[in-house]
Amino acid sequence: MTQVMIPRTLLRDPDRMGGTPAGDCLRGVPVVENGKLRHLRPGAPEGPAPLILPPLTEAHCHLDKCHTIYRMGAVAGDLKQAIAAQRADKQHWTADDLRQRARRGISEARAAGTRTLRTHVDWGDTPEAPLAWEVFAELAADTPDLTLQRACLVGIEDYADPDFVRPLVARIAADGGVLGAFVHGQDRMIDGIRALFRAASEAGLPVDFHVDEGLGDLNGLEAIADAARDVRFNGPILCGHAVSLMDRAPDDVARIIDKLAHCGASVCALPTTNLYLQDRRSGTPDRRGLTRLRELRKGGVPVLTASDNIADAFCPMGQFDPMAALHLAALGAHLDPPMADWLPMITTDARAALGLPVQMVEDLDVGDLMTCAVEDTNALVAGRAPLVQWRDAAMRHS
Repeated sequence: MTQVMIPRTLLRDPDRMGGTPAGDCLRGVPVVENGKLRHLRPGAPEGPAPLILPPLTEAHCHLDKCHTIYRMGAVAGDLKQAIAAQRADKQHWTADDLRQRARRGISEARAAGTRTLRTHVDWGDTPEAPLAWEVFAELAADTPDLTLQRACLVGIEDYADPDFVRPLVARIAADGGVLGAFVHGQDRMIDGIRALFRAASEAGLPVDFHVDEGLGDLNGLEAIADAARDVRFNGPILCGHAVSLMDRAPDDVARIIDKLAHCGASVCALPTTNLYLQDRRSGTPDRRGLTRLRELRKGGVPVLTASDNIADAFCPMGQFDPMAALHLAALGAHLDPPMADWLPMITTDARAALGLPVQMVEDLDVGDLMTCAVEDTNALVAGRAPLVQWRDAAMRHS
């Protein structure tokens, strides 16, 4: 039977898996019991041995905005300009338009090996659900092999209005969604963050923030950590972007990271969009549109990466592929080998950050695992071969 390699970081108990160490992986002949990979028998030290890993998790994307750039013309500017251009495009967001573009995005994500995806949904000025929220519920039902989460994207100041929050939270809770917000130094930012955490705690909802999506004097991240502590929130907290950590002094960075670790938050870097948008000026930018991934992880904060905006006003390029996002994050943030150390960013840690059960290699039926015909984890992250579902009938029934 063909040998395989499994990254040690994606095994629940690598010391009991057997096999032979091969860099940051274990190598051997797979032994399958009751449909699950339970053990590796030693095999030849050379020869083909594809990598095995769980399906990927796309922790942060925007199905409502994706693949709209073709009708916008040349859009190239900062965050404010992108927001304005995307808002103008909403005149085209019919049910058919949303359905067609989102299906394309989901198809691309699935082809990349993704089986869990959280999409943000632009909300609006009233608590009533937008059309995209309804359309994506239909798509979730039509794609049973994909876990599709929906997170509302609401300006944080709206959470300071009880008349807005009550019907919003009731709808999100009824639909099993995620309470989300855009935090960018608004006047009522702190009031809104605290109100959001209180509402999420009462309703038992996970929370997701677009926070500090810019360089400069932004510090919504610390306000989030402080509010989570004060409210004693114990649900999943995901903070996307957090770019302004790049402009913080070392002591400030250490303090904020410590607070994030204590409140149990995870931070998701979004390199495609942030590298494209941040530090826009007349010349070539010299500041990286990334958060402090290495410092966060060292401080005990789980870090993720995801695709974010795909072919829209915020980024005219991109792809629905968490592995491609990890590749770019590794280049931009100097994420050093062994690359198996960073694979949880788009698999196990990403699932946990979404409030879902962690899926290690041993937990899944072998037919649900992914395989990639590469020689090591460096080549895996580089994208030198596609991920495909591992459906070896002989293994399933051995």
